[in-house]
Amino acid sequence: MDAATPSALSPNASRALALPFTAEGLLASLRPWVEQESPTFDATAVNAMMSLAMRDMALMGARVERIPGRMGLGDCIRARFAPPGAAEGGILVLAHLDTVHPVGTLATGLPFRVEGDRAFGPGIFDMKGGTVLTLQALAALAKAGIPTSRPVTVLLTSDEEIGSPSTRDLIEAEASRHQVVLVPEPGRTDGGVVTGRYAIARFNLRTVGRPSHAGAQLSAGRSAVKEMARRLIAIEDMTTEACTFSVSVMHGGQWVNCVPTFCDAEALTMAKRQPDLDAAVEKMLALNNASGDVRFEVKRGVTRPVWEPDEAVMGLYEQARRLGAELGLNIAHESAGGGSDGNFTGAMGIPTLDGLGVLGGNAHTLNEHILMDALVPRARLIAALLASV
Repeated sequence: MDAATPSALSPNASRALALPFTAEGLLASLRPWVEQESPTFDATAVNAMMSLAMRDMALMGARVERIPGRMGLGDCIRARFAPPGAAEGGILVLAHLDTVHPVGTLATGLPFRVEGDRAFGPGIFDMKGGTVLTLQALAALAKAGIPTSRPVTVLLTSDEEIGSPSTRDLIEAEASRHQVVLVPEPGRTDGGVVTGRYAIARFNLRTVGRPSHAGAQLSAGRSAVKEMARRLIAIEDMTTEACTFSVSVMHGGQWVNCVPTFCDAEALTMAKRQPDLDAAVEKMLALNNASGDVRFEVKRGVTRPVWEPDEAVMGLYEQARRLGAELGLNIAHESAGGGSDGNFTGAMGIPTLDGLGVLGGNAHTLNEHILMDALVPRARLIAALLASV
């Protein structure tokens, strides 16, 4: 069917809404993924996670290929669920397997566990949970003899948490060959989905000072760390309703008895509208200062374009809303911050529906969790979308 004009609920979609998932079964499939830690900057760990996913999808009957990583980052996996001879394209499921949690988080701060209706673990919410639900939906559809509405490709990437610098070209090339993109990033707090994303730009900052002995000749030096602290406050004070500014990941100095020569940091800006982000980028780049006792350098990093919903996106949402209603769910929608790889596909004009994954909260923290009682309805929603969009 055309993504912008959902038809009456199809028999296949109705059957998908009744698939016999259990929360315990879905969590059992998810646990090995959570316990394979995969922080973005640890390519070995990410690749071990990719190997686990690759094996799971091969057992499901997919044609799976590994795409080597670059920029020192992990590999990607592309899996095709389609009958022999099927035309290229169809539905692209877009997900990432990198997390922000360093190796060792399981042992020291966030062990996999279930407490009441919550299951905890690194990356369980963002976004291994939604990815596993999607694969389990595909497996359940196949077992029940329910075809997907189109051939399905699953693309699992390795660097979304740092803005997808090494995979954006791969994502856009793959998406251009598909008619629909589904992104199982976490659902919204109210159980809704995402039909747009704010624009995001990152910057690399550096201050360059003058060294001296901090004990014997403190006044002779110019501290790069002190200057970065000043800049941090000034940059964050540029935040408005239209655009936010934040600074993090600071590194400066090496010996406490030396006035530091260098300090590096990263800044992030986010805006609901592309013109506001463009203005923020100009404002940040104008801060470059190569003169004076301490230099300040600003270099633009990766950018996610704004994604605004169009008629086709709202057609996808309407289908999700109607399917949710059949499950007794009220599926709302919104544009959201935070960014995802859906920014790229949505900005390309490819009908994209994001936020289809698990419900829970506290992403990127030691309290990251999912809600057990939402697993089955979310899996059924994804299955029904795969059978009908």
